[in-house]
Amino acid sequence: MTEKMLTFVHLEQKYPHKREASERRTDFNEIYAPFDDNSAADQSSRCSQCGVPFCQAHCPLYNNIPDWLRLTTEGRLEEAYAISAATNNMPEVTGRICPQDRLCEGNCVIEQSTHGAVTIGSVEKYITDTAFANGWVKPPKPAKENGMSVGIIGGGPGGMAAAEQLRLKGYEVHIYDRYDRMGGLLVYGIPGFKLEKDVVERRVKLLEEGGVVMHTEFEVGRDATLDDLRKKHDSVLIATGVYKARELKLPGAGLGNVYPALEYLTTSNRHGLGDTVPAYEDGTLNAKDKNVVVIGGGDTAMDCVRTAIRQGAKSVKCLYRRDRANMPGSQREVANAEEEGVEFVWLTNPEAFVGDDKVTGVRAVKMRLGAPDAGGRQSPEIIEGSSYTMDADMVILALGFEPEDLPTLFDAPELGVSRWGTVKIDFRTMMTNLDGVFAAGDIARGASLVVWAIRDGRDAADRIDEYLLARKEAAA
Repeated sequence: MTEKMLTFVHLEQKYPHKREASERRTDFNEIYAPFDDNSAADQSSRCSQCGVPFCQAHCPLYNNIPDWLRLTTEGRLEEAYAISAATNNMPEVTGRICPQDRLCEGNCVIEQSTHGAVTIGSVEKYITDTAFANGWVKPPKPAKENGMSVGIIGGGPGGMAAAEQLRLKGYEVHIYDRYDRMGGLLVYGIPGFKLEKDVVERRVKLLEEGGVVMHTEFEVGRDATLDDLRKKHDSVLIATGVYKARELKLPGAGLGNVYPALEYLTTSNRHGLGDTVPAYEDGTLNAKDKNVVVIGGGDTAMDCVRTAIRQGAKSVKCLYRRDRANMPGSQREVANAEEEGVEFVWLTNPEAFVGDDKVTGVRAVKMRLGAPDAGGRQSPEIIEGSSYTMDADMVILALGFEPEDLPTLFDAPELGVSRWGTVKIDFRTMMTNLDGVFAAGDIARGASLVVWAIRDGRDAADRIDEYLLARKEAAA
C-alpha cells in the first residue's frame, strides 16, 4: 500500500463502484496506510483550523481535534496525545473503529469543499499508539483514595471509561463481566482486522495497573444479585450493553446454518484469540467454501461480510431492503467490502429460508422506495412478482441488538425498564429508579456507537461522583 491510500477511503465514498475480480484487494489490510511522523504531520497540516470546528461539534466526545492536529503538525506528539486523552479514554480504539465518515471527517470543512477530509482517525490512532510506545500513557492512579467504592456491571467501552474516570477520582472500582475477557464487544463483536485484540488488552491491563479490580465470568443473578452488589458498593453502574439479537420471523428461520451475527462474530474472534472453538474447527461457524448471505445494512453486517471473505467463503452477498444511500452502515465499510469481493444486493428483502434440515437458499423479493414515512425516510415497498431464490449454505442475521431482560437476569424485578427493554434513567442524573444505581451506554440509550458508550461512561462517572459526594456531605 502506498501513501496515496491515505485518502483512498474518501475517493471510494465519492466514486463507489463494483470492482472486477482482478482489481479486488487480496491482502486484506485495513484502511490505514503505513503511518509515520511525516505522514501524521502532512495530514494534520491540511486542517484549516477553521473558526467553527465542525469536526469537533460532530464528535460525541467533543474532542478538541483542531488543537491536537496542530500539535501533531508541529511534531509535539506527547502534547497532542494529552489533549486527545483529556476527553477520550480510548483514542486508540475510536481512531480505528469510529465511523469518521459520518462524524468528524464527514463534517470536515475540507471534505465539504470536495478536497477530501483530513484523515482524523488515522492521526488519532497514530498519536495514541506512539504514546503507548513511548510510555506516555499512565495507569489511572488517584492522588488520594476517598474510601468509597463503585461496582460496574459490564466490562465494555462504557464500563471501562467509567472505571477509569472513577478511579482517578479516588474510588475503589470493581468491574463485573460475564465473559472470560474484559472488553465486551470490543473483544468479541468487532473483528480483529478492524480492532486488534492486543490493543484492547493493553487498555484493560492499564486499568488493572491503576487498581481497578476485574471480575471475569461473573454473572449478576447467578453469582450475586443486583441487591448484593448494592450492599457491597456505595453505588452501582449498569453498563452491560445490548446483546440480544433481533429475530427475523420468516418461514424456515429455524433451519440449520441460520445464525445471529454475534454468535458468528464471537466464534471467529475466539478462534483469532487462540481459543479452542469446536464450532469453528468443525466448519459449523466457518464460512470457508460456502455461499454466505448476510441480511442487514448496519456496521455489524459489514463486519460479518468482511469476516466471511477472510474465512474463504465461496461467495458473500449482503441483502438490504433499501438502497445504498439509505444504508445505516458506514459508506467507508461498504467501499472496503465491495473492494474485497462482497456483492451488495440492494432493494431486496428476504421472504423465506429454503431447505430441508439445513438452509440451501434464500427466497427474496425486490423492493422499491415509496413515500416518505413520518421521519422523512422513504419506506420500502414490495415489487409484486419479483421473488427469486439465491443459493445460501450459511445465512447470518445482522438486524441489530436489543436489551436482555435485566430485571429477570439480575433477580431485580423492581428495576425499571422501558417498553423497549432499556433501563429507565433520569437523563440529568443518569440514575435509575433504584437509589444509587445508575445506567449508561447502550443499555440506557439503545444500540449505538462505541464512542457514545465512552461518552456515557464518562458522564455517568461524573454523576455518580456528584451523588456520592452529596450523600457524604449530607451525612456529615
